[in-house]
Amino acid sequence: MATRDTTASAARRAELASRYLSPAAERPVTNGRGIHHAALICSDVEQTIGFYQDLLGFPLVELVENRDYAGSSHIFFDVGNSTLLGFFDFPCLGLEPGTEAIGGVQHIAISVPRDRWEALQKRLEDEGVPYAGPDRGFAESMYLRDPDGIGIELLSDPLMYFAGRRLDA
Repeated sequence: MATRDTTASAARRAELASRYLSPAAERPVTNGRGIHHAALICSDVEQTIGFYQDLLGFPLVELVENRDYAGSSHIFFDVGNSTLLGFFDFPCLGLEPGTEAIGGVQHIAISVPRDRWEALQKRLEDEGVPYAGPDRGFAESMYLRDPDGIGIELLSDPLMYFAGRRLDA
């Protein structure tokens, strides 16, 4: 495993923050309204529905043929705040499982109200689904993998918060 010079890394982060990170009152208004959906690839539509809808409680809101690839399905789950998590399957393409790589998705963090977060934690335990946290020192986070290995963080922090701190204030 490669080691890093943490002093140099911290100095670089400080340099970047001083150059690019403006106080909230001085930041320009964003051009975006939010993420409409993230589109990921799954190996099995029914297995994916079982995980996201039946286990995690994110309702399936659409199931159609992929308009760009005949025979492929495109599904969407409601993850709250008018945000969708989408999946394609690409049968018969022989796709390999993904690996963590530059340009890839490391994980998707989904904000869940604390009471539902605690209920999900119990459900994961009852179903024997492995997860990390909140024992890792992050009382607000649980990390798990979906059936295809996609990293999911269930975060009890509200939107625009990170580690208990509001990011837009």
